[in-house]
Amino acid sequence: MRDLSASSLINAPIIMTAQALPLSADRPKIALGVLSALSISHMVNDTMQSLILAMYPILKGEFSLNFAQIGLITLTFQLTASLLQPAIGLYTDKHPTPRSLPMGMACTMLGLLLLAFASSFPMVLVAAALVGTGSATFHPESSRIARLASAGQHGLAQSLFQVGGNVGSAIGPLIAAAIIVPFGQRSVAWFALAVAAAIVILVRVGTWYAVQMAHGARRKAAAARQSPYPPRVVTGAITVLLILIFSKYFYVAGISSFYTFYLMEKFGLSVPSAQVHLFYFLLASALGTLVGGPLGDRIGRKPVIWISILGVAPFALLLPHADLFWTTTLTIVIGLLLSSAFSAILVFAQELIPGRVGMVSGLFFGFAFGMGGLGAAVLGVLADHTSVEFVYHTVAYLPLLGIVAAFLPKQLSLQNKAAR
Repeated sequence: MRDLSASSLINAPIIMTAQALPLSADRPKIALGVLSALSISHMVNDTMQSLILAMYPILKGEFSLNFAQIGLITLTFQLTASLLQPAIGLYTDKHPTPRSLPMGMACTMLGLLLLAFASSFPMVLVAAALVGTGSATFHPESSRIARLASAGQHGLAQSLFQVGGNVGSAIGPLIAAAIIVPFGQRSVAWFALAVAAAIVILVRVGTWYAVQMAHGARRKAAAARQSPYPPRVVTGAITVLLILIFSKYFYVAGISSFYTFYLMEKFGLSVPSAQVHLFYFLLASALGTLVGGPLGDRIGRKPVIWISILGVAPFALLLPHADLFWTTTLTIVIGLLLSSAFSAILVFAQELIPGRVGMVSGLFFGFAFGMGGLGAAVLGVLADHTSVEFVYHTVAYLPLLGIVAAFLPKQLSLQNKAAR
């Protein structure tokens, strides 16, 4: 990536205003400056979130936590985000709020600073709740802006937006291994500087968004709210997509929340070494996200969802029986495949319910967060009563739920191909 100075990143959304989405042009261009700014902000947002996961070994030792309490931290963060996101998305569908993005990031900063100086387990939970609130505010409106900037390439735009978040999640463990483990809990406060930079970028994105809304983008979105599918088909398809989200994120909760403990317990790795292995999985997830959206634009959403969810099943079933080398290899493959689903699922849902981008994005981001938090809590209790290795044996069957993708309507994927 070239020419990514601070000034160019901040000014990119404004520079693209006149060029990326010409309102009178027959074929508007994708607003890459806006999408880049959103992706970078998403990276910062999710890096801060992933620091919570990466800090689990430190917090466990500092506050003498058990696995159930570790799961409760994830549940607090994810549940806060899951409950707030659909409501925020529904509100912003009716009342677009360009300033909500920097406001959400400011809430994340507050949670991060509290986490750095938390002196008790309840304070850690409050910090996690603040980070969850920031995430809930950030995601629905940023997803809407990504779609507005897509010029019709919805899968590509969502993937570019999502990959920033995945990269952020991936580098969190490396930051923890390089900085937080040797320098301690207080060192988390330094990362507030990165959040401050993201707030500046998002103020610029909000300005671009306000210009687009002033030129009638809101009226165009409102005019396209009639779904091309009967209500019964829409309800059934949304149900299937939520089942797939459950399968994906409940399984991912077992990997991301307990992977370092699994490697330390089964293979005797140190904390920094285990966090590097977690980075491999999360980086693979970022790469898979980048591929899933554009591939869905080209071949249809449904085939991508099939391959992404159900295709993981054989690798997930092999994982608990593998040695260290094959454990690393299998988790990389799982990350690549499984992460390619979300952009396709989200755009599929947005196409089912046109004109409700905020509500749909909030529902699916929120449900994903909720299932991740619930999964972490339930699996944490299971790990306390059995072992982390037993958890991996249990969750290995979840990707088999990908079979329900067969009930998604065929017309949508065929329509996508015909549009090409």
